[in-house]
Amino acid sequence: MSIHIKKSVIFIFILSSFAAKAQQQSDDLLSLVDKEKPKKEYVKYAFKSTRVINGQSMEFLSPGTMDFRILHRFGQLDQGYKNFFGLDQASMRLGFDFGLYRNLMVGVGRSTYKKELDGYFKYAPVMQATNGGSPVTLAVVGGITMNTSPWADPTIDNYFSSRLAYYYQVIVGRKFSEGFSLQLTPTMVHTNLVQLSSQPNDVFALGLGGRLKLTRRMAITWDYYHLFNGIEKGVNYDPLGIGIDIETGGHVFQLHFSNSTGMNERAFITETTSSWSKGEIRFGFNLSRIFQIKHNKNRG
Repeated sequence: MSIHIKKSVIFIFILSSFAAKAQQQSDDLLSLVDKEKPKKEYVKYAFKSTRVINGQSMEFLSPGTMDFRILHRFGQLDQGYKNFFGLDQASMRLGFDFGLYRNLMVGVGRSTYKKELDGYFKYAPVMQATNGGSPVTLAVVGGITMNTSPWADPTIDNYFSSRLAYYYQVIVGRKFSEGFSLQLTPTMVHTNLVQLSSQPNDVFALGLGGRLKLTRRMAITWDYYHLFNGIEKGVNYDPLGIGIDIETGGHVFQLHFSNSTGMNERAFITETTSSWSKGEIRFGFNLSRIFQIKHNKNRG
């Protein structure tokens, strides 16, 4: 009886050895497969800036960085030499944007146009990635503006809320290749107080923005917003901007032409009063300088 027990123990030991060896081989094989499987990587630099020209892009700041941004717009070129082709006039927006996480950023700004203050957030629940990731970036933007200029008629009482406007956007974008990116931006702008009763408080628009890379440091960019309502014939027009991005280290310098004066979403979507077809075009530039204000080991 003891001989049978010994044989059983030896048999069980041999089976256990084979099972352990098979398990080890299986683990080694799985480990090899994991190493060979390409990792998902988020797509970067669809645009070289967090703005295309007028509007927001699908791009985000890195966590812990600040973008000091100057948007400058001169007068109309068709004013001729008496106004030095618009260079004697200028409006600007000074802004500070902050990257909080890989997919979240906020910003504030001040414009000379109507002395407006503005603030916004941009968040991407889905970001374009390779190796089985999403083929597009989906981002949402929400912002508020406040008109701080004196009332045109000081005898009329207006509430503080009359100075406020809001805008909401969805950005759907894709970097198709190293040289070409495209995005769509459905937008709604709500203005608490409009100048005329015929003007709607809610204006809906669809933006189209793109980037075409020319060289390692230069690219053509454009954005256009088509208004579905709120257009008064001969009074306001769809905003269109065309520019050239020049990357110089920590700077992104953009030269552009546009028919809009305002440089936040409420202003350029609802109050573009110049027309490209009439030659009412403004030259301008956007200057972006990135600062690292916090070193983040975990990048979002």
